[in-house]
Amino acid sequence: MQLPVASTQVVLAYTRVLIRQHRRALARMLSVYALAAIMALIPAWVIGEITNFASKHELTSFKITIYVGTLVVSSLAYAVLTYFARRRSYVLGETVFAQLREEFLESVLALPLVEVERAGTGDLLSRTTNDMESLSRTVRFAMPEWLVAILQAILTLVAMLLVSPLASVASLVSLPFLYFSTRYYLRYATPGYRRERISYATMSGSVAETAEGARTIDAHQLGVRQSERIEDNVRESFYSEMYTLLLRMVWFPTVEGAFAIAIAVTLAWSGWLAINGHVSIGAATTVTLYVVQINDPLDRIVSWLDELQIGQTSLARLVGVSVVKDDRPLKGPEPTNETITMDNVHYAYREGHDVLNGVTLTVRPGERLAIVGPSGAGKSTIGRLLAGIDAPRIGSVRVGEVELAQMPLANLRRHVALVTQEHHIFIGTVRDNLALANPNASESDIVGALAAVDALEWVQHLPEGLATELGTTGYPITPGQAQQLALARLVLSDPHTLVLDEATAMLDPRAARHLERSLSAVLSGRTVIAIAHRLHTAHDADRVCVVIDGVVAELGTHDELVALHGEYAGLWSSWRNERPTAS
Repeated sequence: MQLPVASTQVVLAYTRVLIRQHRRALARMLSVYALAAIMALIPAWVIGEITNFASKHELTSFKITIYVGTLVVSSLAYAVLTYFARRRSYVLGETVFAQLREEFLESVLALPLVEVERAGTGDLLSRTTNDMESLSRTVRFAMPEWLVAILQAILTLVAMLLVSPLASVASLVSLPFLYFSTRYYLRYATPGYRRERISYATMSGSVAETAEGARTIDAHQLGVRQSERIEDNVRESFYSEMYTLLLRMVWFPTVEGAFAIAIAVTLAWSGWLAINGHVSIGAATTVTLYVVQINDPLDRIVSWLDELQIGQTSLARLVGVSVVKDDRPLKGPEPTNETITMDNVHYAYREGHDVLNGVTLTVRPGERLAIVGPSGAGKSTIGRLLAGIDAPRIGSVRVGEVELAQMPLANLRRHVALVTQEHHIFIGTVRDNLALANPNASESDIVGALAAVDALEWVQHLPEGLATELGTTGYPITPGQAQQLALARLVLSDPHTLVLDEATAMLDPRAARHLERSLSAVLSGRTVIAIAHRLHTAHDADRVCVVIDGVVAELGTHDELVALHGEYAGLWSSWRNERPTAS
């Protein structure tokens, strides 16, 4: 599954909105380019006039001086106007692209997490990198150059008709070649480039996921299968590129041939007209030069059209992200209490393959509940449902009798928050990374959160303390330290229910045990749902929920379940025998 791609109608509507928003800047840019194009038309007219006077032996030194001066002035004016026009086009391109980037980022951040996970990171990564880069070239260069080329072609055609409509008619011989070849190209190019972009996304996803899961692939001896999968993705990408290359190999020579034919036919036709006295030799010369001159903007129109096809495809994929809407309401009822209830919950990641089968569970306010069980039993899925990230296929998950799936996200996160073993450090200071959870947090709040997760000491020893830059370009920290910052964010967000899905997995057992004890004081009075493989968490919990094959097999206190000699007793005995003595 991949994120949706916007339809052509949606892309055109989005483009029209952009044009309306920047119409004044666009009009100013095209006006300056129009003046530059007019200046570029003067030399051909001057040469035609000189040819006329020369053929009549009426060329004097004064006329030569006037015409040469006109050539110099028009050339200088063209250079100056082109400089300012290009400057305006670059500024406009950067402005529009910055807006596109910001709107895309807003759409990405608004994506429901479920949709991102279903589509896979490869698709979103490809849109963020490949498609954004392609759109950058289109907005900054292709679109301005294309519009300018159209303007120059129109002005040149008008100039040809003003000089001699009869001589200009020969240049139309290239239109059938241009029309039919371009129509054929556009018919097949758009789906071809869309297929090419999809293949990039699939290939990026396969490579990224294989690299991230290298240990798992090696452990399950799946290397050959993944290698074949990546080879298939590369092959598909290769064939999709060859398809569009073949289209260009047919279209470009046809267009270039049409230009050459237009020049040859115009030269022959205008020469015949001049010989037979239907037009002056100067008019024939000027029209022929204009046909040569118009080939440059026409060539740019054709050349940039290929880039525009790529840009249109990329824009459709980027705008497609905004099509995905979060079905959560913007407003909703507030829970009357903090009790969380799962009632006959069934859930499937793939249709027809339920991973939870009729789970019923009630978590009381202030309770510490540990969820344990073998890998793949459905523990993390229960955690995601309790945190409101996913909605059940059948059944309900409620907090204070309000469905979690029907709560506005901002309200939900004030009640329930999830921390997993996946941690994220963003480019910015330590303070910036923590303030994401609570932008209004004071310095003392941040220091208190760091102290609660045993991170204050090492943060104070950083080069600039809370002002130390982190992230890919900043000061490097360990995975364990990154996890402590994630837990500090949780403390700052201050929800009444916390879902900890192996939240201390990146720490060694001794440090994890110490951190959990430190957190106990901070979490006092809050509901804590801990999903863990380290069973000392279950030992300290008020109740233990044992999940086997997607159902609640056992539920009770640690002592009750050990005395029951069931699934939990077996897990507890096995864990005590296998854990390191340092734990």
